[in-house]
Amino acid sequence: MMPTKYLPLVALIGRPNVGKSSLFNRLVGARKAIVDPTPGVTRDRHYEKVSWQEREFMLIDTGGLESDGGSEINRLIGEQTRQAMAEADVILLLFDGREGVLPDDREVVEILRRSAKKVHYLVNKIDTFEQTAKLLPPFYELGVAELMPVSGAHGLGLSDILDRVIADLPVQPEEEPTAGDLDGSALIRMAFIGRPNVGKSSLINRLLGEERMVVSDLPGTTRDSVDTLLVRGDKKYRLIDTAGIRRKGKVRERVEKFSVVRALHTLEQCDLALIIIDAEEGVTEQDTKIIGYGLERGRACLVLLNKWDLLKNDRKKQQHLLSEVERAVHFAGFAPIHQVSARTGIGVGKLFPLIDKVYQQYSQKFPTARLNRILGEAVQAHPPALHQGRRIKLYYVTQIAAGPPTLIIFTNDPKGIHFSYLRFLINQFREALDLSQVPVRIFFRQRPRRGETATGTSVKQ
Repeated sequence: MMPTKYLPLVALIGRPNVGKSSLFNRLVGARKAIVDPTPGVTRDRHYEKVSWQEREFMLIDTGGLESDGGSEINRLIGEQTRQAMAEADVILLLFDGREGVLPDDREVVEILRRSAKKVHYLVNKIDTFEQTAKLLPPFYELGVAELMPVSGAHGLGLSDILDRVIADLPVQPEEEPTAGDLDGSALIRMAFIGRPNVGKSSLINRLLGEERMVVSDLPGTTRDSVDTLLVRGDKKYRLIDTAGIRRKGKVRERVEKFSVVRALHTLEQCDLALIIIDAEEGVTEQDTKIIGYGLERGRACLVLLNKWDLLKNDRKKQQHLLSEVERAVHFAGFAPIHQVSARTGIGVGKLFPLIDKVYQQYSQKFPTARLNRILGEAVQAHPPALHQGRRIKLYYVTQIAAGPPTLIIFTNDPKGIHFSYLRFLINQFREALDLSQVPVRIFFRQRPRRGETATGTSVKQ
């Protein structure tokens, strides 16, 4: 399997209305990352993966910090921002150059000075050299080592910020071990993801056979990711409980933003995403988006309909729900759907065999010769269509990664492969390799001539 990668966290903090969101948008716009067109994937909160100089990190725009506390919601926003500060690898503290130094700025600087964090102090709304000479000096009274003039509105100073950020990011190992411990057996990492109050913690407790997680009827009980190791026979599982992911528009959306980022970080670390849906409430648009989050990160997904016991005497409602779920997750038709009840144990006994089967497919590697036989048979049965009057040739295929199975097909025209033909090839490989329950990714590359390096447009599923 390819090693999973934990993205460092960079928190953008400051008082309200200093321009954090504008700067966030500018920094995200400066990234050079691949955008995945997977259906159902919508980024509706202010966090984003940023790539710069071949390094990646997760940038989060936090709520505004106010020392007077204000309303309860403002207090909770401040609490979440302070949590972000504690968890972040690098902090960007933003000041308003036009308002000058205010008491809240001094307080945050003192907090950060005691934290021993990597901090960069940015003075925003400085749009010209003349403004730099006029607006920057008052901030030196804060006693910080270096101030950086920036303009979120006009994009000035972005390269300097990103250069400094990546210089301070923790060095990541080339590979993250996938073994569970010294005996070398595989560790299957499973993230329990879903909306608040769908029973994630209760299901983990049922699987563990003991009350290891805090369980409550109040949404938002789990505020961060919690890992628990479970050993069953010769297999080891890491069960990761996460905070509930709410839909955009809820009152506490800004408050819970950081917990959502931690949940998405968990998806970066896991092999399987267990998407928990409340069977009594039915599938929602947010459930679909959460599945999209998992697919975007190339994770195998299991859709678990929890609280199935509440429908045990209503066959009609059961069938309606199953049909509803299948329609809602049509873009992830390979993901198994399984009914469970954390309260009564319905379906739990069959869950681990299903997990083992999905993981076996997810982590499998195949001989190149076998892959090329499948490709040859697929092309012979259904050749690709002409592109601009040119015949498309598919020369050979090789697997570049497992977790999920990822293939590269070399061709004379990567851009000439129609999306429908990509789907056809994915289905052919999925059927021939018995990969019915996991995502399969295919990239197309231009076959290099002698002395050239492979180039081309990539397409992935």
